[in-house]
Amino acid sequence: MIASLRGRLLEKHPSQVIVDVNGVGYSVNIPVSTFYQLPERGGEAQLFIYTHVREDVLALYGFLTQKEKALFEKLISVSGIGPRLAVTLLSGLDADELTSAIRRGDVQRLVRVPGVGRKTGERLVLELREKMGPPEAGTPALSSLDEEVVSALLNLGCGRPAAESAVQKARQNGAADEFEPLFRTALQIVMK
Repeated sequence: MIASLRGRLLEKHPSQVIVDVNGVGYSVNIPVSTFYQLPERGGEAQLFIYTHVREDVLALYGFLTQKEKALFEKLISVSGIGPRLAVTLLSGLDADELTSAIRRGDVQRLVRVPGVGRKTGERLVLELREKMGPPEAGTPALSSLDEEVVSALLNLGCGRPAAESAVQKARQNGAADEFEPLFRTALQIVMK
């Protein structure tokens, strides 16, 4: 089994890269999150690899971190979730956000990812909630409204820790429990 690859990037696309390792080009499927963190073509990259073998397919899936690879392996352990859908999930939500959504049972957040229906989202929560373990210490759980506001701030270019902190401060400042007032207050906090 191939567990990791380090080499020069010959090709780089949002869902696939070709890594040249000592003259051999490996085609590796990747999530979008990995694509954005890789160097440009010609640069050196190291990927943690999951080798998927079926009787008619030999495919490599690459990740920048062991954490993403471990989450991918948990996702494909769920019945009905294959490697392609697992990569789609990791492309639609970053690893921390996906883990958090599963822990909280936030099916609405999961079904926003293209290709994930309600039944699939419910199955993910049912089969993985216990395997995800408890939230990390000091990380308060965000409500679905809080997550929507955080997502809106992320879309504006804010980093996740800053967005979460701004939402928590907006709550402490007494922002109304509705999207628009909470978003406006959090945005003002981020802009300071």
